[in-house]
Amino acid sequence: MKIHKAVITAAGRRQRTLPLQTLIDRDGVEKSVLTILIEEVLAAGIDEIGVVVRPGDEQAYAQVAGGHVRRLHFVPQREPLGHGHAVYCAQEFVGRDPFLHLVGDHLYVSHGDQRCAQALVAMAESEACAISAVQATRESLLPYYGAVGGRRVPGAPALYEVDTVIEKPTPTQAEQHLIVPGLRAGYYLCFFGMHVLTPSVMNILGAQIAAGAAGDHPERGYTLSAALVELAHREKYLALEQAGARYDVGVKYGLLTAQMALALTGDDREEVLARLLELLVQREGMRR
Repeated sequence: MKIHKAVITAAGRRQRTLPLQTLIDRDGVEKSVLTILIEEVLAAGIDEIGVVVRPGDEQAYAQVAGGHVRRLHFVPQREPLGHGHAVYCAQEFVGRDPFLHLVGDHLYVSHGDQRCAQALVAMAESEACAISAVQATRESLLPYYGAVGGRRVPGAPALYEVDTVIEKPTPTQAEQHLIVPGLRAGYYLCFFGMHVLTPSVMNILGAQIAAGAAGDHPERGYTLSAALVELAHREKYLALEQAGARYDVGVKYGLLTAQMALALTGDDREEVLARLLELLVQREGMRR
């Protein structure tokens, strides 16, 4: 299996302006969130990218993409019917190909030599199946993420065979259905905001949308998690625990946190640390 395409979803009500925001990337260059995501995709060897947007947002996205705009195919989501619906809107762009999927309101910082998307794509191509990036996440953050349950793949400590997917589970649901052997107490495998998906996902989403099956929480629209539940029953579906961190830029102080993470892992780390120390000294001085 070879991955040639990627889909970035960015049409949600509270999501659509976030990829237009500007941060200083690890190389010290000012970039939009969208550009940082595009470069994450390019590092995985993919240069054909579909961006799902609200109609009318195409020009703004094209402007902040800069020289990368020629790689982009804009896909409209005309109604805000949920994350799963947004992915399904890219069906024509994807065709019968497997694809990398990223959400437009997350940024990713790898702790290893490979970028996060690069590691995920390499594993998906090696295993020839759908695979979701996950991260061990404390129970208090369950309201923000979908989560999976399953078992470790023998001989691959960061790889899991998925048998259960729940969108934003309650702590009780997680304790009953999402316990993973070997994970420390109070932590669950939550989605990282990055997946490699097979064409089967599009078929499942299409059937769910045609049937009006929005799942247990119709107010969220059609979720990707609901399709992944069915996928786990149909074919091999794995989860890869990422050696990195994901930063949701849509939460309170999310952009600030993402900026600090980029700065503290980038070329200007020493300068940033010096400025932070100076601010702390000034603040302490004001208290006296």
